[in-house]
Amino acid sequence: MDLVVSFLNQGASAILPFIILLGILIFVHEFGHFYVAKLCGVRVEVFSLGFGKKIFQYKKGDTNYCLSLIPMGGYVKMFGDEAGAVIEESQKKYSFTHKNVWQRIAIVLAGPMMNFFFAILIFMVLSFRGEEFRKPVLGDIQNNSAAFDYGFRSGDELLKVNSQGLKTWDQFQKLIQENFDRKVLVEVRRENSDQLAQIEVTPKLRPNPNLLSLDEFVGDVDGLNSFSQAAMIGVQPGSIAEKLGFHVSDQILKINDRPIQFFRELENVLISFQKMPVQVLVERKESDKTIQKTLQINLPAVSSLKSLGIESSELYLFQVVAKSPAEAAGLLPLDRITRVNEVVMNRWDEVLTAVKSFSGDNPIQLEVLRKGEIKKLAIKPQMTTFMTHQGSQEKRYTIGIVPMVQMATPAITIIKSDSLISSMSRGYERTWEVSAMTLVGFLRLIQNKISPKNIGGVISIGQAASETFKMGLNQFLHMMAIISVNLFILNLLPIPVLDGGHLLFYVIEAIKGAPVSMRKMEVAQQVGLVLLVSLMAFALLNDFRRVFGLF
Repeated sequence: MDLVVSFLNQGASAILPFIILLGILIFVHEFGHFYVAKLCGVRVEVFSLGFGKKIFQYKKGDTNYCLSLIPMGGYVKMFGDEAGAVIEESQKKYSFTHKNVWQRIAIVLAGPMMNFFFAILIFMVLSFRGEEFRKPVLGDIQNNSAAFDYGFRSGDELLKVNSQGLKTWDQFQKLIQENFDRKVLVEVRRENSDQLAQIEVTPKLRPNPNLLSLDEFVGDVDGLNSFSQAAMIGVQPGSIAEKLGFHVSDQILKINDRPIQFFRELENVLISFQKMPVQVLVERKESDKTIQKTLQINLPAVSSLKSLGIESSELYLFQVVAKSPAEAAGLLPLDRITRVNEVVMNRWDEVLTAVKSFSGDNPIQLEVLRKGEIKKLAIKPQMTTFMTHQGSQEKRYTIGIVPMVQMATPAITIIKSDSLISSMSRGYERTWEVSAMTLVGFLRLIQNKISPKNIGGVISIGQAASETFKMGLNQFLHMMAIISVNLFILNLLPIPVLDGGHLLFYVIEAIKGAPVSMRKMEVAQQVGLVLLVSLMAFALLNDFRRVFGLF
């Protein structure tokens, strides 16, 4: 019942953004058909946004402009477009069917092309308003990674690659990916310092993790990333930190009014205040509520976070999944994993690796620290199918645990176009990128590299519209541009009842010099309708499964 109420609440909150987003995109699409039809001398009888019962209509000239009850599409009804219609000789000049094939192609193509050009316009506006990009700043660099061995350090600001200045993380990543097996010189500025360093690195060829790229392999340096752990802490039982009032899962926000963003900052900042009164602002959960609390403490003389009893929270359990092997074995939230198969665990990825490498025979031996006591548990992982963030399905052994880890927001920079030409260039570039990714997405679906469970329908669009609407105008416009590109591509698919199906008939007519027979068109339309309705039903089923947590 709670799931149903939640679903209804989500639906209600998404209605207005959904109508705004879809209404604008439908108007743009149908206006393309309408405008080019008028240019070609076709009489347009109805221009409707929505289907079904008309709730508003206004007639001007030959055209009845309507708003209809069901906001799931729209249509332009043109004179002479009915199959088998008898048209008087004097009226044939206004009839869609009696226009030459190239005019009919132009009219049908105009709808999808308007969605393409509208996406360019939106991306132009976004480039003028300013687009958010991740700054070229490194996140946490692990000591045992190739990146660390080359000389990169956590928080390095990346200034240049082979003398080419950098503005965004994407620029840096692209240059690294393109220069596999070639030496690259990277200039960096150390975190909280003016110290510069020159690092020579040779990216190695790796399988491309981006399924929406046609490049099967790209250059990569193991350990390079832009993500850092937030200052969420673990606290050793009986430690100085526990006695001072720190709790497991506290996120430290400020120390003596100094903002704290990353866990890696804590060592130097806290130690610098030893033997002094300190105010520490933390965010913690109490009774299912998130509160902020100021701890008034006197830091003793300590040499490190470890001696204080503070550590990363990543080995503490945030959640134990219901009906999982972990729950069956008795694991609990806040347990700290210490060993797996007698091997001491230092990071969460070591736990993942140990579980994934399960042979399928003997249970793995897990040791956890719970309220100061060591508990030893035997757990047999189960093979689990789950969706990756790239949209593919992956099978691997899991035990059903979620770590207590919080990632900090990466550093962001705002980049604005400084001229109309540059914004036009940016608009076309982004529209082409999204179009290419969408087409590759279809290819990956056919290749079964992306799961069909990713196909979403009107509920997914409504949820996306609602979420981006709350986030702000730029995010909402960005979502609108992406859906506009998707409408451009979807409508060009050679499926009868879609614009692409009509275009296919007209192209065949142009090549043959004669129209496709009415019987063949009717059969194709019926098949196309079945395909389209089946796809819509499948997408809607995916939406319901996603909302009710059945994936």
